[in-house]
Amino acid sequence: MPRYFSLGNSQMLICMDEHGQIRDFYFPHVGQENHVNGKIHKFGVWVDGIFSWIDSPDWKKKLTYQKETLVSKIKAFNKNLQLELTINDYVHHTKNIYMRTIHVTNKADKIREIKLFCHQKFDIFGLNIGNTTYYNPIVQAVVHYKGKRYFLADGTFYDRYDNLQKGICGYAVGASGELGKEGTYVDAEDGELSGNTIEHGSTDATLYFSFRLAPKDYQDVNYWICAGKNLKEVSQLNEFILHDKTPQELMTKTASYWKRWVNKTKFNFFGLDDSISDLFKRSLLIIHTHVDKGGAIIASGDSALYFKLDTYSYMWPRDGALIVRSLDRAGYKDLTEKFFAFCCNALTPDGYLFHKYNPDGSFGSSWHSWIHEGHIQLPIQEDQIALVLDALWKHFVQYSNRSYIEGLFKSFIRPIENFMLTYIDKEICLPKESYDLWEEKLGVHTFTCATVYAGLQAAARFEEIFGTVGRAKKCRQTAEDMKNAMLELFYDEEKQRFIKGIYYDGGKIKKDMTEDASNTYGIFEYKVLDINDSRVQNSMKSYIKNLHCHCPAGGYTRYVYDLYHRIDPSFPGNPWFITTLWLAEYYIIRARSLNDLQPAIELFTWVKDRALETGILAEQINPYTGAPLSVSPLTWSHAAFVIAINKYLEKLDELGICEMCNPPQLQLKSEQGENND
Repeated sequence: MPRYFSLGNSQMLICMDEHGQIRDFYFPHVGQENHVNGKIHKFGVWVDGIFSWIDSPDWKKKLTYQKETLVSKIKAFNKNLQLELTINDYVHHTKNIYMRTIHVTNKADKIREIKLFCHQKFDIFGLNIGNTTYYNPIVQAVVHYKGKRYFLADGTFYDRYDNLQKGICGYAVGASGELGKEGTYVDAEDGELSGNTIEHGSTDATLYFSFRLAPKDYQDVNYWICAGKNLKEVSQLNEFILHDKTPQELMTKTASYWKRWVNKTKFNFFGLDDSISDLFKRSLLIIHTHVDKGGAIIASGDSALYFKLDTYSYMWPRDGALIVRSLDRAGYKDLTEKFFAFCCNALTPDGYLFHKYNPDGSFGSSWHSWIHEGHIQLPIQEDQIALVLDALWKHFVQYSNRSYIEGLFKSFIRPIENFMLTYIDKEICLPKESYDLWEEKLGVHTFTCATVYAGLQAAARFEEIFGTVGRAKKCRQTAEDMKNAMLELFYDEEKQRFIKGIYYDGGKIKKDMTEDASNTYGIFEYKVLDINDSRVQNSMKSYIKNLHCHCPAGGYTRYVYDLYHRIDPSFPGNPWFITTLWLAEYYIIRARSLNDLQPAIELFTWVKDRALETGILAEQINPYTGAPLSVSPLTWSHAAFVIAINKYLEKLDELGICEMCNPPQLQLKSEQGENND
């Protein structure tokens, strides 16, 4: 099930479904320790003796965010109940508080008693054992805890009829998913709660707020969850809400913070519809929710995809490096430098990075074997290592902070450089085998080699900055030898395109002829060949013809016969946002006039039209319906959109059509001949 909302503050990440129900609750790391783990925090209404959960089809909903913020805006109307709800959800930008404000309007012509029910189902540390949930009479709130993880649920509203500030009107704590008990949410459906005070094991809790409403009148109710590592911490957060700041003040300040953040760089989106620029800003905000305070950038907070009982809530260095490029291009160096620090700490003594990492820096799960044909095989994807170094060089070009780079030179840059220089098959002058960017094949791949080529060029430039000319020359010569070998082995004259790469089978070299979007993209993006080279042009013609998904949804797939979540074998695969946006980048780089940019703009519109109504971009989409497949959101998809839009703005500046379209990139002008971006 896709996530329609992503809310966070670099310590908490909350993802919500199409009904505005919490499905993921990460704390204290973004992407690590999911305390809801796909379960549901339900929300319901009782009125006139009738109960209805918000996920009932009786509720007609419109889901958006408040413009340029990380505050949800959900409009829900129930004709049978004659109730209208406007719901705003957010995570406070500095404090670990999730807040929901519900604006209830009575559409009936009579005065009525209304009850709002808020349910919590925490499986703390992702486990449904050993949890304790209880009502704490001292703080007058429901508390869920296990070990050093505490979650306090409370709320308040001002009852204008009684002229009183009121809190929780009733609660129930109980067992959930054991001994035949479904949970306290069932208890709520008669409009009452038992008042049971404590339970342990697999637990849940429900609380409610009760008030009267005259015809056409309204009531605002605030409900929140504070997260912390002990009771004192969550109690202090609760006191902060109750006595220091009003919920309305908190929402206003949080919304203002995100508006300032996403408008830090004053882009001029010349030639683009407001809906495109809105998605650009929404993408930046979604990316931020997936950045942990320690620098890790996770692929997705959506836990709905359990492929082999695993998720996407890890940091892949490749994804991170490309996402960092999107953030750097938009001017967010504070976030990107935390990422580089994370990678520096994660780097092995031999100068490489592993498959993926947990946000706390520990190794993530992996399916890459350490053995191949009886020999040791490093379980790595070398493009991930090279792309981080390439991103660091581009970061330096943009911000020109020599002292920052000096701090990373010996501990990070040089070890990666040494690894790339030595992890080479000398017989073919190409990198040794590693896994491809899609993590499926072991071999020597065109995309990987292109990124290593770029990584070696970045290393050479760093060496030149620090005066080590001999090492710079070695890096450049190795890169040049690699380029010549790539062009000899990977361009197929008969098929007039770049192939996937080569692999070893029983000691013999075999060609992988797979037509893959990354093949040609890697060649022109990382400047192995100029984009106007006939080999690039021929290969892109094949890309456009054979990777297009000739289906109602349109778009471009990763490679021919892609089986991952495949819907229909008559199509080459499902459409991906990333590979479709790679084609947009191709059109942008080749453009020599404003008219030449129209195909790219059309692809921007294609992406916008297939985003969820809240602006969330999935990994891939159903070729028939355009519905999200796999995880949603995918941070890389949002980064690909930001990068493509930035390249469009840079091209406008280059063509003299719109100066200052992308202010951060003006710093790059003097370096454009050198920068392989």
